[in-house]
Formats: sequence, structure tokens, C-alpha cells
Amino acid sequence: MDKEGVSYNVLKHSEAFTAQEIAASMHVPGKEMAKVVIIKGDERYAMGVLPASYRVDMDMLKKVLNAKKIRLATEEEFGNLFPDCEVGAMPPFGNLYDIDVYIDKTLSEDEEIVFLGGDHIESIKMKYKDYAALVKPVIAEFGIKSH
Repeated sequence: MDKEGVSYNVLKHSEAFTAQEIAASMHVPGKEMAKVVIIKGDERYAMGVLPASYRVDMDMLKKVLNAKKIRLATEEEFGNLFPDCEVGAMPPFGNLYDIDVYIDKTLSEDEEIVFLGGDHIESIKMKYKDYAALVKPVIAEFGIKSH
């Protein structure tokens, strides 16, 4: 982000392991807090990015990925894909790891997004348009608001 001249803020918070916990501790609306899920679609990995307050609709995502079968990847499977990140704390920059990124349309409508920065105690806040310019994610509908 520095190399590209993109403005962002690093936000420190108490150790948290879910996007909802982080959003609550930082008083960020769940709709602006991005969570990352790693999907195994057929024989390839994909990164799904959606609001913390949403869950993945696997049927919708299966169509988006044009895959015969999909499932959430396990931490054991994807841990090695992000060697510079704590397991489960990877930022939504799959492009840096040669993984396609799909972002739920709801997040693309936010002016700013917040996401984990590679560990469980720091998050990054930046303008969505800057994020999209860096990552060039596929915008799709695959999230459902959790109850």
C-alpha cells in the first residue's frame, strides 16, 4: 500500500479472532468490517471477502466461482498459503498470494473498509475505492446477513 501511495490507518485492538469481535471492540459497524474466508472450489483456492455481520451462501458462491463443488478450506489447508500472516488473520489481498479475490457487493458499497492486517491485534482501515484499485476483486453477491 505504501509503494502504491495509498492512504490507510493501522488500528490496534485487543487480541480478537472473529471479525465481529474486532468490529465490536473498535466500534466499527459490522457492515464495514471485512472478514476473509478461504474457499476450496474444485481444485483451486479463492478468497471471499464479506461484511463481518454476513455469512457465505455456498450455493450463490458456487455459481459465482463456476465450480462443481465448493467448501470452506480448513486452517490446516490454507495456513501455508499466507506464510507472513497469523493463521486466520490474512488481509483481503489474495492478489499478493496469487489467489482470486471475490468481494461481496455489500462491502463494495462502503466508503471505507476495515480488515485484519496479518495478525490478531492490528486492523487496517482504508477507502474501499483504494482497496479495489489495488486488488481488483470480482464483485459478486454471495453473502447473507447473519441473525
